[in-house]
Amino acid sequence: MIFSYNKEAVGDTLLVIAANVKGQEVNQDSRGLITRVFVKETGETVGWNFFDISTKLTDLKGNGQVHLTNEQLALLNELLAAEGFSEQVTDDRLPKIVTGFVKSCKVHPDSDHLSITQTEVDNGDILQIVCGAPNIKAGLKVVVAKPGAMMPDGLVIWPGELRGEVSHGMICSARELHVPNAPVARGILELPFDNEVGKEFIGSNYIL
Repeated sequence: MIFSYNKEAVGDTLLVIAANVKGQEVNQDSRGLITRVFVKETGETVGWNFFDISTKLTDLKGNGQVHLTNEQLALLNELLAAEGFSEQVTDDRLPKIVTGFVKSCKVHPDSDHLSITQTEVDNGDILQIVCGAPNIKAGLKVVVAKPGAMMPDGLVIWPGELRGEVSHGMICSARELHVPNAPVARGILELPFDNEVGKEFIGSNYIL
């Protein structure tokens, strides 16, 4: 699940994204200060809105994607139960925007500008990611937004497909990461090779 809080832009509402809507029609079930968003046809829960959340989570801080403590999660689940909802929210707390290593890179068979990479992200896990950057190549340390990541502009990364090839994430540019003084030119951010694979990357803290 993805938790997002931006009081200035959205108001005092904790947004919880549980699944990709994929263009399906959704409906809502509102009880008290909680709204459940679900797929109309299947009933699958795709999100939750917790309104006036600072009155309950008084220590909630953030401006975008946030990770909650065990105590905060427990309180949210107590609120859900109190309103008669049977489901619970969970947070794996694993970093979703991390340093990756491009182990291989080949030309996409159905595109003159896309490449198919096999990119290590952490603990030996390798993701196939389709990338359109002109500077992508094997041997680079890069920044990977894994499925479940929320980018600084609010874009959520889901597994997808580009020209018939599966793509599990996004290899990011400095601009997409909101790195200060990011160049205008197209291309992914190339990191120094001593960067640790799997380490969380925070664009606002990076110095070019």
